[in-house]
Amino acid sequence: MRHIDRELAPVLLKASRGFPAVVLTGPRRAGKTVLLRKLFPKASYTLLEDPDVIARLRADPQGFLDGLALPAILDEVQNVPELLSYIRSRIDAKPRRTGQWFITGSQEAPLMRGVTESMAGRAAILHLYPLSTTESAKVDLLHGGYPEAVARPKSSALWFSSYVQTYLERDVRAVTNVRDLATFRRLMALLATRHGQILNRSEFAGPLGVSVPTINQWLGVLETTQQLIIVPPFYDNLGKRLTKSPKIYFTDSGLACHLLGITSKSELERSPFLGALFEGFVAAEIVKRQVNAGERRELYHFRDEQGLEVDFLVPGRNGALTLIECKATRSPFPAMAGNLIKLKANLAKKQKTRTKVDAVLVHRKGTKDTSRALLPEVTALSLERWLG
Repeated sequence: MRHIDRELAPVLLKASRGFPAVVLTGPRRAGKTVLLRKLFPKASYTLLEDPDVIARLRADPQGFLDGLALPAILDEVQNVPELLSYIRSRIDAKPRRTGQWFITGSQEAPLMRGVTESMAGRAAILHLYPLSTTESAKVDLLHGGYPEAVARPKSSALWFSSYVQTYLERDVRAVTNVRDLATFRRLMALLATRHGQILNRSEFAGPLGVSVPTINQWLGVLETTQQLIIVPPFYDNLGKRLTKSPKIYFTDSGLACHLLGITSKSELERSPFLGALFEGFVAAEIVKRQVNAGERRELYHFRDEQGLEVDFLVPGRNGALTLIECKATRSPFPAMAGNLIKLKANLAKKQKTRTKVDAVLVHRKGTKDTSRALLPEVTALSLERWLG
């Protein structure tokens, strides 16, 4: 598979020059190991999934670390989180030596607990998502951004089937004791049908025959393993009662299409889920752009009880705010921007301190990819042009 330059690379290199350790998290198969081994070819590499390696490490952690040549890449360290305490001791012995430890993990929450407890102030924490559209022109709505699915789109259905099975057997079992993996798989499929909707946990319990607390736990597993993007509501002083629940999206549109049984572009075009899938695709691209720049992830949605709804709000610098409405059409028209105009007017009335509020209608790329003023205060842009 041809190497693809990752936008996170400059941030990762900078972090390696400023910290003794770099922790890189992200979904399984997002490309963490490939990126580290490309950027640090002289680093030794150890995969911490082999039972023999884990047994040897737990029997003699100090001896294991003594045998490593630094700098070292330790892959999937969530399988042996106790190792972080020993690494901390070695960092403290030589605190000025930067770029010595590169640690990856596919499960953010357990790994982050270990980092918080053992590596605070000693490690830069970065996140790698699957490929973005700005990293590869082959990333699309149907196949998503996982490097292997992008490289072999004709085999993507088989790849996603294998991915889901591996995910269930490794990540899900590792995070929590989910005994009924078949029902968990059904939850994933059911969530795909709610892609882009307000999260209502109780509506999943009945069809699956499990309790609401179980649904809460399983949703936590999906978020912990970074399969879902949870978009919280935008809270601000607008003088209205706002919806307080988050919206949910699968991180990767290719996985969402797979769970929905969409296997071709013609099926995607006819699907009633096309609009929601495109909305989630935009959400993922926004998040990727933020984290690839080393910035904090900030993405919100807006909905009030009067029915005013805008897909996304993205805070910028100095109090700026971008309002985004997503439409799967290739030919946007002014009526689609109505909610953007209303919310922008409400913000202008209630928040006089904001320096700038932009309104953008993001749509799919057409034959002629141009930007235009849909209305005096709203710009219509294809996703590619907006990100570019």
